[in-house]
Amino acid sequence: MKQTRHCKQNGKLPRAAGFTLVEVLVALIIIAVGMLGLAKIQALAYASTGIAGSQSIAALQASSLASAMRANRSYWSTVANNFSFTNTAGTLASSDATLTNTTYTCTSACTPAQVAAHDLTIWTASLTAVLPKPTATISCLTPAGCSIQIDWVENNVSVNSQTQGNALQRPTYTVFVVP
Repeated sequence: MKQTRHCKQNGKLPRAAGFTLVEVLVALIIIAVGMLGLAKIQALAYASTGIAGSQSIAALQASSLASAMRANRSYWSTVANNFSFTNTAGTLASSDATLTNTTYTCTSACTPAQVAAHDLTIWTASLTAVLPKPTATISCLTPAGCSIQIDWVENNVSVNSQTQGNALQRPTYTVFVVP
């Protein structure tokens, strides 16, 4: 058997190949900081997905009411100028008192105003069920068209300690409808 001997060069032993403990610790710190950054990006992406979901729900709700308005053209195309309807936290207010009466029982055929009141009652209930603290406003400045505006509360994901727990401005979705 042949034995290998390490010879001294210039009076020193040859340096062993590999990593030192300090190099390994520095590499672990860099990896840990990178992983924390990825976790923060994932949290922000998750929050953005939630906000986009709320915006999609608002768009679907506005589209739903627009379809009901088009189906009941005999009422919505004849509303008075400066018509308004507001639902804030389940409290209904309207320039047409017929729409705030939610207890209609039609013995025969319902009038177009009663159908509109029924549609709005169901729509505001479903809006309240799917969006946090929504406010809905329907404004018809002329009988030719109405705007449906929905806003709700969104909480933010804090980017730093100064923004932690702050609520964002109320996002708003508006659509213009010609019944």
